[in-house]
Formats: sequence, C-alpha cells, structure tokens
Amino acid sequence: MIKPITENLWQFSFSMFGSCVYVLKLNGENILIDTSTSTNKQEILDDLKKLKIKPENINIILLTHNHFDHIENINLFPNAKVYGDNNDFQKDHRTKDNILDIQKMPIKGLEIIKTPGHTPGSICLYMPREQILFSGDTLFHKGVGRTDFPESSKKDLNQSIEKLEEIQIKTLCPGHI
Repeated sequence: MIKPITENLWQFSFSMFGSCVYVLKLNGENILIDTSTSTNKQEILDDLKKLKIKPENINIILLTHNHFDHIENINLFPNAKVYGDNNDFQKDHRTKDNILDIQKMPIKGLEIIKTPGHTPGSICLYMPREQILFSGDTLFHKGVGRTDFPESSKKDLNQSIEKLEEIQIKTLCPGHI
C-alpha cells in the first residue's frame, strides 16, 4: 500500500511482514530508505510502477540497519548506490563489499543521526527543513525499538532516544507501522 507523506515522499507498507520502504525524490535523485523482505518484492515493484519509477531509476538506497526485513531487496535496484553504517555492514561478509559508508552519503538536506541500540550501526535520517525523521527500528509511533537481539543494547538505545528528543520532529517515518 502506498501512503503519500509529502509531494515527494511516499511510504510503502505490505500485506506480508517486512519493514516499511520510503521513496524520496530529493535533489533530482530517486532514493529508497530500506528495501523490506524478499517476500514483498512484487509489491515493491508494483508500487514503484504506480509512481512511474523504474527499479533501474533508483539512484540511492539508504539502510537504517542490517536486519533481513530492511535489506533483502537491494538486488532489485541494479543502478543504486547502497549506503549503511559500517558498524553493521563492514563485519558482515555477505554485504560489506556492496554497502558504502553512510558517512559519505552525498545528499544535501538529509542528515545522519547515529542511533545504536537496536543494532550497533542503527541510524536515523533527518530532514531538518521538513522536520521529518526516518527512524528505522530505533523509534516507532508507539514506542522504542526492540533490544532482545544478541547485538542489541538497551543502554545504547536509551541514549539514542535521548539524542532524538533534542530534535524537532513533525513527521515520524518508522521502520514498521
């Protein structure tokens, strides 16, 4: 299902389990934030078609963290540069050669906020002008992210939430609804 958030931002949610995917048109780029699970492959393709965006026209993918329900459809976008935090991706032999360091992301108007806790490399993305926060699994509409995974840290997540309390958020775009 496609939910418009602004005239250049859409949220995709799915009939099967998976993370939300956000499509953002910014500075002439077609950007995806997360890619959900492979179970949702066809729904993503169908939703992109409704927006008149071809998979090969996705320029950039930004990953909020390295969990399967956020990364499994990377391969659908052959021309996209994929960015994620090195704390999650450089240690993963499956993805380390394909994921660029998020700190080198070339997008003006989109800030990276490191928010470890759910995973060591969890990040949020913030559009200060619009006060939009893409929170991945750090923060949800009804609470904070899970810390029951082996790599999770409740202490780190609490510190990350404190960091997020310092910014103005008008629109929250979480990893799951």
